[in-house]
Amino acid sequence: MLLDTASLYFRAYFGVPESVRAPDGTPVNAVRGLLDFIARLVADHRPDDLVACLDEDWRPAWRVALIPTYKAHRVAEETTGGPDAEAVPDTLTPQVPVILDVLDAIGIARVGAPDYEADDVIGTLTHRATGPVDIVTGDRDLLQLVNDARGVRVLHPVKGVGTLTTFDETALREKYGVDGPGYADLALLRGDPSDGLPGVPGVGEKTAARLLDRYGSLDGILAALRAQDPGFTPAQRKRLTEAEPYLAVAPRVVRVATDVPLPDHDPALPAAPADPRRVDELAARWGLGGSLTRLLTTLAG
Repeated sequence: MLLDTASLYFRAYFGVPESVRAPDGTPVNAVRGLLDFIARLVADHRPDDLVACLDEDWRPAWRVALIPTYKAHRVAEETTGGPDAEAVPDTLTPQVPVILDVLDAIGIARVGAPDYEADDVIGTLTHRATGPVDIVTGDRDLLQLVNDARGVRVLHPVKGVGTLTTFDETALREKYGVDGPGYADLALLRGDPSDGLPGVPGVGEKTAARLLDRYGSLDGILAALRAQDPGFTPAQRKRLTEAEPYLAVAPRVVRVATDVPLPDHDPALPAAPADPRRVDELAARWGLGGSLTRLLTTLAG
């Protein structure tokens, strides 16, 4: 089980009231919410291994060099003073180090890589896996990794993590009309305002899915375009031709990396805390109460 950790603690932050606080009054709603998420996921799915995947760089320069608008609207220079700081709620930012401390004390592996996003870490670990993989994320980007032959599914939280939509190839085709690799092509054709991807003007999700169904892939679409295939409307031909410079670089931005150099880590799910004393200290300092107890009890079981 691979966790898109930031996606989940953002969801926890907005799903758990900010009135959930440490003894000193500091909000810990994201911390406790994430611990409850993990406890529920482990209880329901019983993974052998679990890795909390992290963004070491949420907006890598190499992606921005290819598409300058990539995540540009999320930059919070005015409030942070840094050119590439991500805009996050003020009361969430201080909770992130606490989350990392708690994961370390429990012994849950957390993995990131310089110059790469959590999606790339997940892509690499999925590529390396020799058995089934469940990816837990609130974002759609990782649907491109769905692969029935390798047992790769995406679990998408609908409400908390008690209700999850499971995406295998059947579910992916029912909703989007494409398979896993096809989803990346669909996304770059359609565009994604949340990631600053312009897409091809006038080509929405349904049109993109129809083109991919007809021509098989982005490469197939471009080959047919250059061969003057009659299957395009005049408007589609014009828009795709004008978008060729974007389509030449978008795949590298949209497709997750699968060859990221990762630090050594032990993904095995711990049955007991790696550092019990530190767990007790953190529980008392931050008032983690039942959330931490539930997770530890679930792991012990």
